[in-house]
Amino acid sequence: MVDSPPQEQADAPEASVRRRSLRAAGLPLAGCLLLVVALASIALGAKSMSLDAVWHGLIHPTGTDEDVVVRQLRLPRTVLGLLVGAALGLCGAVLQALTRNPLADPGLLGINLGAAAAVVSAISFLGVTSLTGYVWFAFLGAAAVSVLVYVLGGTRSATPVRLALAGTAASAALYGYIHAVQLMDTAALDKMRFWSVGSLASASMTTVWQVLPFLATGLVLALALGRPLNALALGDDTARALGARLQHTRVLAMAAATLLCGSATAACGPIVFVGLMVPHAVRALTGPDQRWILPYSALLAPVLLLGSDVIGRLVTRPAELQVGIVTALLGGPVFIHLVRRRRQAQL
Repeated sequence: MVDSPPQEQADAPEASVRRRSLRAAGLPLAGCLLLVVALASIALGAKSMSLDAVWHGLIHPTGTDEDVVVRQLRLPRTVLGLLVGAALGLCGAVLQALTRNPLADPGLLGINLGAAAAVVSAISFLGVTSLTGYVWFAFLGAAAVSVLVYVLGGTRSATPVRLALAGTAASAALYGYIHAVQLMDTAALDKMRFWSVGSLASASMTTVWQVLPFLATGLVLALALGRPLNALALGDDTARALGARLQHTRVLAMAAATLLCGSATAACGPIVFVGLMVPHAVRALTGPDQRWILPYSALLAPVLLLGSDVIGRLVTRPAELQVGIVTALLGGPVFIHLVRRRRQAQL
């Protein structure tokens, strides 16, 4: 075995320090980028408005049409996009770490469609009409599909491909079920229609306040799991040797994912690929350390979601393209690229 040259050994600690510095400096930059996109979400939309009118609507509203658009439509939409984006990004990062599956995502594994199917059932068959009423059904549906996909994927012998196939099968069945219920219950069709693809268009501050406790609990719980998830990534035997509580970590991680995905889906419907794309981009910057992946995902996922929502509002003016369609168009090629790269790595 040939030892590394002395200069390389001396440079290794410097490279590690440099990477830690970049990761620490990147968080404020990610926060600034999120602020810029949030301001763009308030300033831009299907209705063309000057920056003066937007500023006036935010700071000194007097009841004009522009003020109503800014205060009652765009501002709640932006706040909900921030919360839901952070939830989906964290949920994807937690699921990928928990399953050691780089293709894990609440949309790809059918978890958000499970939540949507439960909400549609509650609205159509049980007459539930309030968000605080059917959010519990969203949690139940998300948890049930999580368990189902894990069982179909082979539990301990589950591989990324098997889990992806199980999630695809579950998603197809749930998607058909949702549309069948909508066709049979035309009276509830308008209430359920936006769950088909996911949208922020119906956002209101009432919706924000109703889902905020669930989203906040899931966000705090997920962010606290950075160190335990790092131990889990080393494998069960190594994690046990380090004193990690594996079952405890898995239960808390699934609880966090269910809270995040269930409340996000209850608020705006199933939005796919956000939890898949953002953790992959973050991992290229931070490395495999979940203590950095989780906060970066919480900051950058809302950037993707709000950016997609702004694009959907601008490209079809004066109509709107729902944000779930935009994220699907962006995420499809990314998913194909990831699958091809993994297949080439295995050859």
